[in-house]
Amino acid sequence: MNNASLIILFLFVFVSLRAQNNNVNSLEFAFTGDIMCHSTQFKFAAVGKDSFDFKPAYREIKPYFDNCDVVVGNLETVVEVKGVKYSGYPVFNTPKDFLEGLKFAGFNILSTANNHAYDLKERGVLSTINHIHSAGMDNVGTYKTERERDSVCLFEKNRIKFAILSYTYGVNLYTIPDEKSFLVNRINEELIKKDIINYRNEGADLIILFFHFGKEYAKVPDKFQKELVAKAIKFGADIIIGSHPHTLQPVKFFKSQGKIDTGFTAYSLGNFISNQRWRYSDGGAVLNFSVEKNMNNGKIKLKSVKYLPIWVFKGYTDNGSEYVILPADTAINDTHLTYLESNDLKLMRECYYDTKEILQKETKKISIDSIPAIRKRQKAKKLSELNYFVDIPLKNTESKKTNATYIIMDSLNINYPKLPFNIN
Repeated sequence: MNNASLIILFLFVFVSLRAQNNNVNSLEFAFTGDIMCHSTQFKFAAVGKDSFDFKPAYREIKPYFDNCDVVVGNLETVVEVKGVKYSGYPVFNTPKDFLEGLKFAGFNILSTANNHAYDLKERGVLSTINHIHSAGMDNVGTYKTERERDSVCLFEKNRIKFAILSYTYGVNLYTIPDEKSFLVNRINEELIKKDIINYRNEGADLIILFFHFGKEYAKVPDKFQKELVAKAIKFGADIIIGSHPHTLQPVKFFKSQGKIDTGFTAYSLGNFISNQRWRYSDGGAVLNFSVEKNMNNGKIKLKSVKYLPIWVFKGYTDNGSEYVILPADTAINDTHLTYLESNDLKLMRECYYDTKEILQKETKKISIDSIPAIRKRQKAKKLSELNYFVDIPLKNTESKKTNATYIIMDSLNINYPKLPFNIN
């Protein structure tokens, strides 16, 4: 057998294996920490009377989200209650334009069960939900009716069905009437267990819990967090994401009781955007994880868990006063951002190494990510999903649909054999 025949044989085997692998679907998630809007943020974003543009704050992080399938964050503010002035801490009321910025950035789903969800009582909850939906995003954790809260609403993408269930430890000093308890999901073990069972029975491949819990500014989980996570795992949760501390906390892996082979808990992802400027709270991480589903047997595999350290810039650029979310490796590598001063780079480097130390403190199974790395992964993924049929110009022919084997053979100047199937 000559070299050309060996190459042809190898390529046909390769194509055959690729065809078998087409029965595996994948999904890549990005989760962020707390999304806040303090008064200085909407003042910086003002472009006219009652008009704001928050989109520029996300221009550097948007390329990362553009390469993810699902982007989720914790929206820790009430959104534009009619007749109420905009305000920041301690009672948040944020312009609806803030959501347009998040949609621009790439967010698909916002968790709204947190201690500020009820800042403006029932009308605040309802206004926030309505504005999120008007902006083209979904929310979890707060609801307009009891029926809505009790309904099983699964998300589905790439033929993978997933649930995101959100609960908060409380709503600050407010009291929600018992007959209105459906407005905000509170942490209740029986409720969580019931929800997990219901969603699993309705076909959820992956169940993700979003807990708003823990002590503010603590860098390690407390007893309550650990005990709740242990119970949630027993109930069948696959992945658990935490928020509220406004600082990062470690990631821990566990053996899931559900369909996925391995689960994990990220106790806190810190802040995504806010006006908190001190160490450990002036940034955080975007957590990226991907799962694969074998469409033949329905099994789910956790493919990878990565994180992108981020830091929030506050200062002056050519556009004026701005907040800009930056990948923290900008301070480690060469940067094109001329508005960054030496102190900015110093704080960003500090954030980068703090993030790395905290998130990898208890596991080596999580690795650091970057925008170039995720772009490379997505490019490779798209190539692998071509089902080995693409449009290319062959030598001395017009562009036509052809087998990937022929592409390689063409580049090697190998004569095409006759095949038992039509490739036109």
